[in-house]
Parts: sequence; structure tokens; C-alpha cells
Amino acid sequence: MIELLKTLTGIDGPCGYEQPIAHFIRDYIEDYVDEVRIDPIGNVIATKKGAQPGPKAILTAHMDEIGFIVKKIESNGLIRFEKLGGHDDRILLAQKVRVRTKDGNLLGVIGTMSAHYVKFDDPSKVRKHQQLYIDIGASSKEEAIQMGVNIGSPITWATELELLGNETTGRVVGKGLDDRAGCAVLIDFLIDLEPSSFCGELVFIFSVQEEVGLRGAKVAAQNIEADVAIAIDTTAVSDTPEETMDGSLGLRAGTGIKIIDFSLIAHPTVKDRLISLAENNKIPFQPEVFPGIGTDGGAVSLSNKGIPTGVLSIPSRYAHSPVEVIDIADLYATKDLLKVFIESLSSESEFLF
Repeated sequence: MIELLKTLTGIDGPCGYEQPIAHFIRDYIEDYVDEVRIDPIGNVIATKKGAQPGPKAILTAHMDEIGFIVKKIESNGLIRFEKLGGHDDRILLAQKVRVRTKDGNLLGVIGTMSAHYVKFDDPSKVRKHQQLYIDIGASSKEEAIQMGVNIGSPITWATELELLGNETTGRVVGKGLDDRAGCAVLIDFLIDLEPSSFCGELVFIFSVQEEVGLRGAKVAAQNIEADVAIAIDTTAVSDTPEETMDGSLGLRAGTGIKIIDFSLIAHPTVKDRLISLAENNKIPFQPEVFPGIGTDGGAVSLSNKGIPTGVLSIPSRYAHSPVEVIDIADLYATKDLLKVFIESLSSESEFLF
């Protein structure tokens, strides 16, 4: 799964500009599903039917990653930008980025003053992103335009997936793990899935624009009459030394089983089944109560007449940065619990409140 994850995170697809990753996923999974399509706003929706009758289940993960968009090109060739998704202005300085153009990607850096000038500045000042700029090496506005930059060109971090430390740690670091890690889990699960191993019908949604308001999942799920749904996403751990961290979620402690976040109070029947299956199958998990996050599960749960929804969370450090970190053991724990959940479904399965 690491190689798949490396491929997925290497494809740029910020909110609203997910075309490269959407096309890749559609083509990658088409031989493993009964049907796959890209809907009008970019969601990749695939269906796979089991050998026996049973419930219809939605499985969803979002394709988009946080990024930026070109707002203005200054006369000296520097680029002003706006955010796509949630960023922390404190970590923007001196980071490498990629600007997508019709002719290919351009490497850029978010500029910062030389350390030699800090003595003349306020060293505690955090400049807002509107005051920052991206340097692509152009010396004029005309040169930047000739290089392919336009107002509206999308921008992503320019980091690649790598082993953190070395191969002994079991951890990787890179951009876009939120939520290409969830996409990797769904794809790996789908490839291994035999129709004889489950009942009913699975609808896979690889959604767009999650980071700007759960928009893709809301549109996709409104058109699906489902009996149950599971969203796969990352969640921010609290196992580092900062004074605000409480140690309630950590790396290599297993998949997170959502109890509550700001977008969703997990359906109790779905949540309880996930916990029971994890305990019975000795799959490591950690209950997740974290109001500081939201997932596509929130949008799906409100669709149609209401869909009983649970969420499996992949623990992550340094979320929404160019150096997100996950533990591969947690990735497999998430896949394992998803697998036993789907295999536990039968024609009699119900998710009553």
C-alpha cells in the first residue's frame, strides 16, 4: 500500500482542481468494479455488487488536498495567492510549492525575508497569507505569464512521500496524506475484495472539495439511497509535547473509531458495531472524541432521509502541512476493520437508531 500511497500523494489535486487525481483513480479501479464514473462536479463514484442480497453501503474518502490559488501577479513577477482549505499562516514561510500550468508544473517558494533583516523587524510577527508571495524565478509579470501562470492557477506543496527516519520506523511523511491515505485504504480494500465475500452493494465515493465544506460528498450522497455509510479520513493526533495536547489520540494506537466531531455525532449502531468488530478481531483502535475536525461522514449522514454513518480515522501528525506523518500500521488497522465490517453485513443487517 505504500507504493500506492506514494503515487496518490504525488498527484496534485487541490480543492476544486482535482482533475488529475480523479482521472487516475477512475482508471486505476475500473477493472475492479461493476461501474465507475466521474459526476459533474468531479466525484469519482464506483459500484461493486456482492454475490448475495444485502444492504447498500457507501464508502467514502476525499481526493482533494489543501492548496492555494494564484490571486495576482506583481509587476516584478512575484505571485500573490489565496488559500484553498485550512492553513496555518505560521508554517507558510520558506516552503516549496508547485504551480500548475497548462504546460506543466512550476517550482516556487513562498518567500521570506533573510534572517539578517529580522533584527530590523518584529521577530514575533506572523504575517497573514495575503502579505506573502510565491517566487517562481520570474523577473517580471510578463515573464510569469509566459511561463504559464494565470490568475486562478492552482498551487500545492512540493514535498514527496518519504520514509520518516528509515524503513524501521514504519512511518511516512509527505503532503496530501489528508486524505490520500483514506483513498489508498479504499482502493487497496477494493482490489482485494471478492464479490463472494460480501452481501449487498458497495458504492465508493472519492469526493471533491471536502476541505472547503464537504461539498462533493454532499452532492454525491444525495443521489444514493443507502442503508449505511463509512467515511475514511485522517484525524489529528494529540501525542506531542505541546501544552494543548492531551494524549487522547496517538500514532500506532490503531484506527480511530469516530464518536463525535463538529460535523457528525456517529450513528450509535454503526459505531457500536465497529467497536465490537475491532474487539472481537483484535484490531487495534482508539475511540475518537475530537470536535476540532469534520469529515465527509457529516455530509453523508444528512443526505436523503438520513444515512446511518460511521467514520474510521487514520491518525496523523502535523495535519494540513507539507510534512504530514502517519504510521503504516494504523493504515492497515483501518483497512482491516473496514474489511470485517463489510464482511459482517447480511441480508438481515439493519442500522436502527
